[in-house]
Amino acid sequence: MCGAVRYRTEEEAPPCYACYCTDCQRRSGSSHALTMPLWRDKFTVEGKTVQGARTLASGVAATVHSCPVCLTEIYSHNEQLPDIVTLRAGTLDDARSLTPAAYMWIGSRQPWIELPEGARTYDTQPNDPVEWGDILEFRRRSV
Repeated sequence: MCGAVRYRTEEEAPPCYACYCTDCQRRSGSSHALTMPLWRDKFTVEGKTVQGARTLASGVAATVHSCPVCLTEIYSHNEQLPDIVTLRAGTLDDARSLTPAAYMWIGSRQPWIELPEGARTYDTQPNDPVEWGDILEFRRRSV
C-alpha cells in the first residue's frame, strides 16, 4: 500500500483464484482473498519484508511476507510447494482485469456472495496436485 516494498514477476497474466475460507476472511478483513500462485524463480522483491509464520488449513506451515512499514501482506510460501510463492493479488498495481480461474472454500463464503454462473467452484479446495495444476495452468506456464 505504501510502496516501501515492490515486486515484479516475469509471468504474463498468471491465473488467480478467490478463496473464501475463514482464514482468508479474517486475514483480509473482507469476504475473501484473491490469490495468485507464481513461480518463485520468476518473482523478485525490491525492499525488505517482515516475516511471520502461520499454519494453513491443510496443516502445512507457511511463511508470510509483509511490508515492514504498513504491514500489508504481500506473499507467502511453504515447504510443501517450494517452487511457488502465493501473491495476494490485491497488492498488484492494477488488479481490475483479474478474473478468478476458480472459487475455493465456497462453503465458508458469506451468504450474500453470489458467484458467476458456470464458475469453477470447490466447497473446500482440490486435494489433487494435478487438479491444482490444471486450474492454475502450471503445465502451460512452465514451458
